[in-house]
Amino acid sequence: MHEFLVATASFIVLVGVMVVVHEFGHFAVAKFFGVRVESFSVGFGPRLFGVTLGETEYKVCLLPLGGFVKMTGEAPEQNLEAGGKPTEVLADDPRALTSHPRWQRMLIGLAGPTSNFILAFVLMFFYFAAINEVPSVQVSTTTIEWVIPGSPAAQAGIEPGDVIRRFDNQDNPTWEVVAERANINLNQTVPVSVERGGNTVPLSLHVPAELKDDDLAGMLPQFLLGPIGVEQVQSGTPADQAGLRAGDAIQSVDGHAFHTVTTLLAYMQAGQGKPVSLLVLRNGSTVAMVAHPAKLDTGWKLGFINRPPPYRDDPLPLNRAVAKSTAFCADNSTLIVEVLRRLFTRQVSATQLSGPVGIARMAGEAAEMKGWSPKFILASEISLNLGILNLLPFPILDGGMIFLLLIESLLRHDISINVKERIYQAAFVVIIAFFAFVIFNDVTKLPIFTHLKP
Repeated sequence: MHEFLVATASFIVLVGVMVVVHEFGHFAVAKFFGVRVESFSVGFGPRLFGVTLGETEYKVCLLPLGGFVKMTGEAPEQNLEAGGKPTEVLADDPRALTSHPRWQRMLIGLAGPTSNFILAFVLMFFYFAAINEVPSVQVSTTTIEWVIPGSPAAQAGIEPGDVIRRFDNQDNPTWEVVAERANINLNQTVPVSVERGGNTVPLSLHVPAELKDDDLAGMLPQFLLGPIGVEQVQSGTPADQAGLRAGDAIQSVDGHAFHTVTTLLAYMQAGQGKPVSLLVLRNGSTVAMVAHPAKLDTGWKLGFINRPPPYRDDPLPLNRAVAKSTAFCADNSTLIVEVLRRLFTRQVSATQLSGPVGIARMAGEAAEMKGWSPKFILASEISLNLGILNLLPFPILDGGMIFLLLIESLLRHDISINVKERIYQAAFVVIIAFFAFVIFNDVTKLPIFTHLKP
């Protein structure tokens, strides 16, 4: 019950903020162009409470799953008389949406998603500039925790435990500098010197044309000290079956001393399901066990939640905060577009999508996690998701409205109101069906159902 209440409250707050910001974008630009806004609603369905100020009713409705701004002449049915003929009233109303130039209506449509992009940037900028949580104890050297077999780093002769003493033209670089130099030398070969066993080893690394977020040409950095702490073990997973328990600390995996889950995941992904031998510290004693990774979600995993290390605040200068928040928004936007591309090309199953229930669970988990990082990251990611999804050229969505306006601009005349109404009706049916599928998909992922699976 506690988890349900936290998830529900977190979802309402999170979605409420996203919706208010999104709809305020439409509202502000519509008002700027002189369009009459009849109502500003947070939520759908029956009105709970509200207030009318001037010509606009501001209200909160029963279902907190979205919101809307109602503008005069926006809905196709507003432009039809009882017999289905176009009305002349709105055509003569200079403050109706349909009376304004198409470019203004496009900007009104773009304002909502743009507001979500701005919100995501502002949230991450505030986080990096005012908080920026970093582990209390970090490795000060540029030490390599593991090297992915077959990667450019492995081909260059780089080994786990090496310390990078020179990368390209930089001596004793930090991992941030290594990443910067790698990105400006894509598809190029750079000189690298590493310290190994007290000796300096000169090497040459061919930087691939594209770098992944989790590793640098196959190098997994060591940022932390100590073993991987286990916070929670999910029932029925390989970790549970192997005997891993909450409170354990994984000292080594197949003899490798890993310090982060990122490295462990990369190691298991390279092994493609190969069993792993774990050496675990439990209540002062060492326990050996063998786990069989399974394909969970999108990769090979064991099925446990790691215990985060202690953190401290390390706010960044304003210029670096701007750069980091910009990079965060750009990277996550690209990821969303890639997921959508794979979804439509059937490379990713639609069952991996999350709807209101899934978002509520993630919001509840983020709310109960220690630190501010999970909260700011989730809020920013959802804001970006909301902005990009609303730009899709599908009727009812902002992108659909803009798409129809572009078609009208090319045709140089308005599409028939009756045709628009049929398009919106068909789109509404599709949206409802998709919404029902996503909710059903969310519900089947709840622990009460996943525990019933063999």
